Amino acid sequence: MTTPSLLSREHPELSKRDRSLVTVAALVALNRPEQLRSHLIRARESGVTEEELIETITHLAFYCGWPNAVNAINVSKEAFEKK
Repeated sequence: MTTPSLLSREHPELSKRDRSLVTVAALVALNRPEQLRSHLIRARESGVTEEELIETITHLAFYCGWPNAVNAINVSKEAFEKK
């Protein structure tokens, strides 16, 4: 795999849905609410359900901390209301 292909968003090994879920998880873990908002919307457009996103955030609370998860839940409420 060459460097340019590493930078591409299109990789056949992960579906857009799975890639969106991984991105959301990383943004929750890093406590990046501004970026999380748009990626939650993109995840929904890629086929991830609201329930799956909330469950992912809840699961991450045990690994990346409750403050990050609470922030993410608040952001997700805002994002889901705007849909």
